[in-house]
Amino acid sequence: MVIIVFRVLIIYLVVLLYLRIMGKRQLGEMQPFELVITLLIADIATLPMTQTSMPILFGIVPLTALVIIHFFVSMLSRKSITMRKVINGKPVLVVTPNGIQYEALKELNMSIDDLMEGIRAKDYYSIEDILYAIVETNGTINVIPKAKSANVTNENLGLNVEEATLPIIMITAGKIINSNLKVAKVDAGWVENVVEQAGGLKTSDILIMTLDINGKVFIQTFSGECKNLDIEYKGEW
Repeated sequence: MVIIVFRVLIIYLVVLLYLRIMGKRQLGEMQPFELVITLLIADIATLPMTQTSMPILFGIVPLTALVIIHFFVSMLSRKSITMRKVINGKPVLVVTPNGIQYEALKELNMSIDDLMEGIRAKDYYSIEDILYAIVETNGTINVIPKAKSANVTNENLGLNVEEATLPIIMITAGKIINSNLKVAKVDAGWVENVVEQAGGLKTSDILIMTLDINGKVFIQTFSGECKNLDIEYKGEW
C-alpha cells in the first residue's frame, strides 16, 4: 500500500510539473494538439499508478517524450505561419453582414444550433444582432455585434455610429501574412511602407499589425511599443 501511495505521489508531481511547463490554459482554450497531448498524458499517467509490476520509469519516460513533442510542435507553430495553419487551423467567419455562412459551418461540422448556442453564450439571442461571428481555432465563438445592439446600446443613446469593422492581421511575429494581403487587396510593399510611416520601423520589428476597412492601423512592436495610424485606404473585404 505504501508503495502505491509513493508511486502515485511521484507521478502526480511529474504530471503537475510537466503541465506547468506546458503553460496555463483552460480546457476550452486549448488548441487541438494541446488537447491531444493532455489526454495522452492523463492516460499514460494512470498506468504506473495502477500497475505496480511496471517500473515507474515506464511511465515517466513516455510522459517526458510527450512534453518534448509538445515543445517542438509549439515552437513550429510559433515560427511558421504555414505550420500554424496545419497544426491549429485558422479562424473561420461563420456570420458576416451577408448572414450565416452555411458552407463555412459545414466545413467545421457545425450545425445552426451549435452556432446559436455559441452566440447565446456571448449574451446575444438573435442572429440579427450579429455583424460578424468567428469560430476560433480552439473552437470558441466570438462575435462583433451590430452597432445598434452593442452594449450599452448606441441606438438607445441616440448616437449615430459607424458599423464595427473586422480588423485583419497583416503582420504577426515579424512576418507578413500573404493570404491576408489578398483579402486587403494590397501587396507586401504597401505593408512595409505603412510600417515605415510608424516611425521608421521594419517588418521584423513588429509583433502584430492589424488593418481595418476604414484605414485604421494598429501596430505593436516586440519591445511593447504601440502605435495607431489613420491611413488613406480604399479597400473592401
